[in-house]
Amino acid sequence: MDQKSLFENEENQPLASRLRPQNIEEFVGQKHLLGEGKVLRKLIDEDKISSMIFWGPPGVGKTTLANIIANKTNSVFINFSAVTSGIKEIKEVMTRAEQSRKMGQKTIVFVDEIHRFNKAQQDAFLPFVEKGSIILIGATTENPSFEVNGALLSRCKVFVLQGLKTEDLVLLLKRAITDKRGFGNQKVTISDEQLKIIAKFANGDARNALSTLEIVILNGDINKNGEITVTEETLEQCISKKSLLYDKNGEEHYNIISALHKSMRNSDPDAAIYWLARMLEAGEDPIYIARRITRFASEDIGLADPHALGIAVSVYHACHFIGMPECSVHLTQAVVYMSLAPKSNALYIAYETAKRDAIKELAEPVPLIIRNAPTKLMKELEYGKGYQYAHDTEEKLTNMQCLPDSLAGKEYYHPTEQGLEIKYKNKLEQIKEWKKTH
Repeated sequence: MDQKSLFENEENQPLASRLRPQNIEEFVGQKHLLGEGKVLRKLIDEDKISSMIFWGPPGVGKTTLANIIANKTNSVFINFSAVTSGIKEIKEVMTRAEQSRKMGQKTIVFVDEIHRFNKAQQDAFLPFVEKGSIILIGATTENPSFEVNGALLSRCKVFVLQGLKTEDLVLLLKRAITDKRGFGNQKVTISDEQLKIIAKFANGDARNALSTLEIVILNGDINKNGEITVTEETLEQCISKKSLLYDKNGEEHYNIISALHKSMRNSDPDAAIYWLARMLEAGEDPIYIARRITRFASEDIGLADPHALGIAVSVYHACHFIGMPECSVHLTQAVVYMSLAPKSNALYIAYETAKRDAIKELAEPVPLIIRNAPTKLMKELEYGKGYQYAHDTEEKLTNMQCLPDSLAGKEYYHPTEQGLEIKYKNKLEQIKEWKKTH
């Protein structure tokens, strides 16, 4: 029998690895998915797993859930890394899975960080998922709508995992102190308040919380009896500036992005830069901030400065290209531009008003005059009859009614006189005046 190396001994593994839950009962958080009677809980308990994607931030239990499924299932379970595997490895695994299927054995393939696979690699899974050779479980921190092949995604159920609550993390930390896989064989003195500080610092990430606890305890004061006491000084030294700058207690994350948004809306570039720095220096994902700025460009500026959206999208791509810390200057350019740009929420109001009517009038038919008529039957039913082609007119305008009868004459877009939007306001008034006289 081969002897384990020093690095393979369990006691030398990181605390987060030693305490990884082996079953649902040990799993902390995600009650919306794993509570009694919830869909995912039933699928795991009954070993009826289908292809699925686990989507959520780091350290919330995506890989752990896959391991729990591996321990519980009667299927062949293959752990697959999107970081180290290519199409060759995929095809080899799929070949083995197909052979197992022919012998009546199901195969579950878990792909960690599935968003790292390119389209060709993801496509390699598709035929085997379609014919049932494998059950695919993917884990990703990125929105699968953008990062996972649409055809593959349509064959998977997406389960959204949430950042762990402070109370969940405190429960996990207390278990780490008492469990023999953690520090249960040692006498450790640490207060509930100190555990709460560590839990808040971890910001929903169980791995982060356990790693921090491990560092804190390993640096604690040890007396002659081997008892460890965690002092306030030790805790302060082991917790980085992140907790001081971005003390997230569940809502602070949203409070600060709200502060950034409202500072730009209030044309206050100094405040906007400050809140941006608060987020970036605390470790916030710059891509998240860039996405929020892109939304702002249309919601709060719109046609008052159409260039704002282009700036926002360019900055989003720049953040993708070079990441932190270099992209901080791009984000600064974006928030200053948005702060100084003329403001208009006319597009936001227009859509929200139209949305209410759209929901209320879901059954309202499209006017016949603007329906396509690709078939003889449709033409006989007068689809497209009387349609006026604007390009055939000198003014490039017609008086054709495009709204349903019940909404005829309804106006949603009311442009302001801010920035360039006054130009569009004047143009719209000219169009309406022409239609009235014709």
